[in-house]
Amino acid sequence: MAEAVPVRCPACLRENDYAAPVFPCACGSPVAPPLDLAAPPLPLTHRTWSDTWVAVRCTACGRVSEWPHPELGCTSCGTVVRIPVHPVLPVHPVEPESAPGGGVRDGLRPRPDVRGEVQGDVRGQARAGSDGSGGPGPAGPGAPGRPPAAPAQRPAFRPVTIRTARDAVATAALYLRWLGFQDVRQPDGRPIPSAAVDLRAPGLVAQVDPTTAPAGLRAVECVWLNGLTASATSVYFSLAGYTQDARSGADDLGIALFVMDLTGMPQPVNDPADALVGTGGVGP
Repeated sequence: MAEAVPVRCPACLRENDYAAPVFPCACGSPVAPPLDLAAPPLPLTHRTWSDTWVAVRCTACGRVSEWPHPELGCTSCGTVVRIPVHPVLPVHPVEPESAPGGGVRDGLRPRPDVRGEVQGDVRGQARAGSDGSGGPGPAGPGAPGRPPAAPAQRPAFRPVTIRTARDAVATAALYLRWLGFQDVRQPDGRPIPSAAVDLRAPGLVAQVDPTTAPAGLRAVECVWLNGLTASATSVYFSLAGYTQDARSGADDLGIALFVMDLTGMPQPVNDPADALVGTGGVGP
């Protein structure tokens, strides 16, 4: 929990102590909205979905995510005020060539642009043509691995804002269909975070974790076992990222890990996920 600061109610002028909420970044570091205490808080008289969220940059990895905008209810008069937050300032990203091996695991994952198009990753370009797991074919644009032109063959993914746990599962299903998997099925009813499998398709077993705790090694191993039993590709989606043990285990087992922010844009976390984005899913 962040340190409490005094916030004056604009209606009754009473000061209330307020501590900004702390959220888990995909890299595992705590993220708190930077309060702008120099600006006066504004009474909240009308809610809109866009104003409910605020962009916050993680100081550890630089990732920008959408989190609930800080609000405070006055304990004296009951007025709800919205506390101003410092805007996210643009930064010049490091060129991929100068940071080989980067990614979400190293805290340098490129952010998607405003239309949801994921920027390139030098790791995939370096592996293009050297990974023989994608099947036969000559070197070049059609070679297995991660050819730079492969993502351009698909239209840009259009994310869906995540409001509930079901939205997280629906977004993961849409993303898997965008990758090329056919007949992606959702379970009936509300998804259970501890369920072993939340999504299935021919050749695919996926787990979606809509909780606010980073996914651990056991969860990753469970989806791997389900994929092994079904002779299918194992994929994991998480809103809160992964523990270091989970990331290392997924790399060893070849499980594709993705993180999703509340805007609904999945991003690959490890090499198997990069390869899956580059080659796409395989239909029936």
